[in-house]
Amino acid sequence: MPIKLRLTIMNFLQFFVWGAWLITIANYWFGTKNWGGTEFGAIFSTMGIASLFMPTLMGIIADRWVNAEKLYAGLHLLYAGCLIYLAQVQDPGSFFTVMLLSMCCYMPTLALSNSIAYTALNQGNYDLIKSFPPIRVWGTVGFIAAMWITNLSGSKATEGQFYIAAGGSILLGLYSIVFLPKCPPQRHINEKASFGQMLGLEAFKLFGNFKMAMFFIFSMFLGAALQLTNAYGDVFLDEFKFYPQYVDSFVVKYSTIIMSISQISETLFILAIPFFLKKFGIKQVMLIAMVAWVLRFGLFAYGNPSSGLWMIILSCIVYGMAFDFFNISGSLFVETNTNNKIRSSAQGLFMMMTNGFGAVLGSWVSGWVIDKFYTLSFNNSSSLAQFLNTTPDNGNLQSFIASRGVTSSEGVFDQVIHLKDWHHIWIAFAVYTLIIAILFAVLFRHKHEQN
Repeated sequence: MPIKLRLTIMNFLQFFVWGAWLITIANYWFGTKNWGGTEFGAIFSTMGIASLFMPTLMGIIADRWVNAEKLYAGLHLLYAGCLIYLAQVQDPGSFFTVMLLSMCCYMPTLALSNSIAYTALNQGNYDLIKSFPPIRVWGTVGFIAAMWITNLSGSKATEGQFYIAAGGSILLGLYSIVFLPKCPPQRHINEKASFGQMLGLEAFKLFGNFKMAMFFIFSMFLGAALQLTNAYGDVFLDEFKFYPQYVDSFVVKYSTIIMSISQISETLFILAIPFFLKKFGIKQVMLIAMVAWVLRFGLFAYGNPSSGLWMIILSCIVYGMAFDFFNISGSLFVETNTNNKIRSSAQGLFMMMTNGFGAVLGSWVSGWVIDKFYTLSFNNSSSLAQFLNTTPDNGNLQSFIASRGVTSSEGVFDQVIHLKDWHHIWIAFAVYTLIIAILFAVLFRHKHEQN
């Protein structure tokens, strides 16, 4: 089997086993389990917590002692085991613990998969710049494929999403053992290196430079917004089913497929980055990304499955610009503003600030804010009907009330029904990213020298 094909399959499965549940887990959490928003914010923070130390730790192990492809295979098999167990968990506290273990296994495989690909392509004397992007794009295709399978199989609000991901991860683990090229330890890290040097902590010296400090701080605050639509986008679309006028809409039935437009857009905007960087420079491109995040959230705030469907579609298209322009231009900024002694560590610091500290901050704070300020309580059918834009005697409304295990006596509920105020949630997120964009434009000083 040609090496490029082997790496393409690896990338496809690498993101397939993430996409099978990442976008739909909120449907399972809120819709099936009826657990709280604060606890759900903690669930998404597990990716950030794991990203703080596991990629570095596994990188050291792969560099010194274990073949990268073997470590990669072992982590995916452990990840699969965690997901299978996760499907059995019945309380949010245990769910958090098992999810954290899952992410400790999965997050380092993102870096390991790149390392394996680079090693194999270098061994085959391929041009990395030309050869790797067409291979990596199949990772996004795998993510999209998993989203579609989860939706079309009826698994977006069930334990089935975890079994789909686990099955893919078992397949990837076995595939890695048999088909991936051997990647023995390279021992790039000096045996006499200090603990701080091994962990790449020297890059924190960059905070002594005002421009770099501003860059990393804004990376953290924008990183807090990056996972919000992954966490809440699909459940937002799915909860339109609570509105009788939208209960049978295409958007509700195939919310995950609608959300996959975001990933499709991501693959297309990657191609536009070289033009925008050359024309406008890194600062302007990053600012465009921040404005795109404002549009992403703002369009969701006013979109709906009928007259506002175009806003939902446009929001998904804008996502590609918001995500790619910031991540890739930010990575290039680090590459061009650090010396080769700490460049790798600086890239790790950038990822730590966005996917680590930023993701943890965004996940915890957003979950708490949604629970505290944007979760509405209804104790009678009149107020609930008014919020859902219908009448108290509507059949679909009555079915929804019954599905919550609530009984009504003269329109008064025997227990409270909680619903999220998505309109104001998305507005709050849009205002947050707008403030970040304005402060970035004012405080971050970087001159673009056009070639």
